[in-house]
Amino acid sequence: MHRDRFYTLAASCPDRTGIIARVTGFIAEHQGWILESSFHADDATEDQPGAPGRPARYFMRIEVKADSLPFMLSEFRDRFRPIAAELAMDWNISDSAVKKRVVVLVSKQEHCLYDLLARWQSKELDIEIPCVISNHDTFRGFVEWHGIPFHHVPIDNTRPENKRQAYAEVQRLFEESRGDTMVLARYMQILSPELCAAHPGKILNIHHSFLPSFVGAKPYHQAWQRGVKLIGATCHYVTSELDQGPIVDQDVIRIDHSDSPEDMVRYGKDIEKTVLARGLRYHLEDRVLMHGNKTIVFR
Repeated sequence: MHRDRFYTLAASCPDRTGIIARVTGFIAEHQGWILESSFHADDATEDQPGAPGRPARYFMRIEVKADSLPFMLSEFRDRFRPIAAELAMDWNISDSAVKKRVVVLVSKQEHCLYDLLARWQSKELDIEIPCVISNHDTFRGFVEWHGIPFHHVPIDNTRPENKRQAYAEVQRLFEESRGDTMVLARYMQILSPELCAAHPGKILNIHHSFLPSFVGAKPYHQAWQRGVKLIGATCHYVTSELDQGPIVDQDVIRIDHSDSPEDMVRYGKDIEKTVLARGLRYHLEDRVLMHGNKTIVFR
């Protein structure tokens, strides 16, 4: 179903009284029509050894019908900025009419790439894919058949200088294509700390286990060795620490003792596709707000 154009305000600030009244009052003052709103107060955390506790924080996501306001997005930003400063707010506002640009990275596992391109082609994911980057040339024909540029950036893990150059090239391609989000669709390489630091909160990965269990390589084989009864997949933000970034979405499927690691890999592919697409959608719709190493996800 087609929706009218809307602006999405996603924000967090130290918790206090009057936050909702201040923000929604500003919108109402300018005749803004709120289409959807979500709020969450995260309690202060207790001090941990060697680390101070975080103060209580308030999170919000508000959709405002664009043509209900007497000004465009740039003026909204200018008028809202003093309120945001008063509330010590981290905030962002986006326009539903502007498609997000998603750069996809892939290695030799095709299922997540195929699924994302199918959702893109059907406009279930109404995004732009300016390019696909891979450390193998395997999917060039498939990607270019869709009319999407394909970049082969090989990586030699035995040569540190090659890896640095390769990730510098990945970063260059992402920035040159004006990417908003980078998606690792079973990209089986560990990104450099420099690349992670350059785009925090913009790189999504699908890991084929229910984190924090079974990090790193061959998690289904690790799970089989432990005799687990549930396997899953995790969509998370990428940080310099392997498979430890803030979690966006997860799902599981039940298995039993008769399932082999190969069975588990096959079952897991369906979960991986679903979890990655769902996590990407939450991210693109500004439904995910980070708080330390956890996330608030307004579904």
